[in-house]
Amino acid sequence: MPDEKKSSFRDTFESLVVTVILAIFGTTFVIQAFKIPSGSMENTLLIGDHLLVNKFAFAWQFGALRHLGPYRNPQRGDILVFKFPSAEPQEEPGEHLVKRIIGVPGDHIKIVHRQVYRNGTLLNEPYVHHEFPDEARPGDDFPPSDSGFLSGATADWIASLPSHVQNGELVVPADSYFVMGDNRENSWDSRFWGFVPRKLASGQPLLIYWSFETPSGEYLQTSVGDRISQTLDLVVHFFTKTRWLRTFRIVR
Repeated sequence: MPDEKKSSFRDTFESLVVTVILAIFGTTFVIQAFKIPSGSMENTLLIGDHLLVNKFAFAWQFGALRHLGPYRNPQRGDILVFKFPSAEPQEEPGEHLVKRIIGVPGDHIKIVHRQVYRNGTLLNEPYVHHEFPDEARPGDDFPPSDSGFLSGATADWIASLPSHVQNGELVVPADSYFVMGDNRENSWDSRFWGFVPRKLASGQPLLIYWSFETPSGEYLQTSVGDRISQTLDLVVHFFTKTRWLRTFRIVR
């Protein structure tokens, strides 16, 4: 009888260890949970959408790992989760962002009155949302004829932007991507800070596993009181504020 109890305990312990190892492996190489904090991708992705991100899709891997999984290079039109590029080479990349890929290496990009042209062809973008349709905004025309019209751009990007422009078009360099939010007038994207290096790609959103009505700017409210208020709101309004029709929706 003691041996049977010891064997049962050992089996349970081994199963627990294997489960933990698989969970760590899965979150490191396969799947990552991600929450949408801002409205830059509306109406494709809403504030409060909780995503499962496929890290197998095109996460940057080195050496032999690149040949062990179904990795591929990001393509035009893909929604990309990536780490925000740091301005200084010695700095670590910043928080994760999500945008749509508009240009891949070698593409020529030009925006005229909010109409996006890639390699001379006007793009059909049914996913685009214009929050301010009648108001001129920075980035409506890109590259700008004068950097002064690119309000909100980083100083480093304003300085380096001319080196990437040929005949009035932006040329995407090697191992880089030009990305934009679907909510064009409410998105701080490649127009304002530059390209996404290939090595900073983290993955591709798979589906929305849960969506909860969340006010804009909540991610900036990080005090203890704010956290308690947010938790209470979640508990009290879980059923009424959950966007049930978005649950398990495939991200496109």
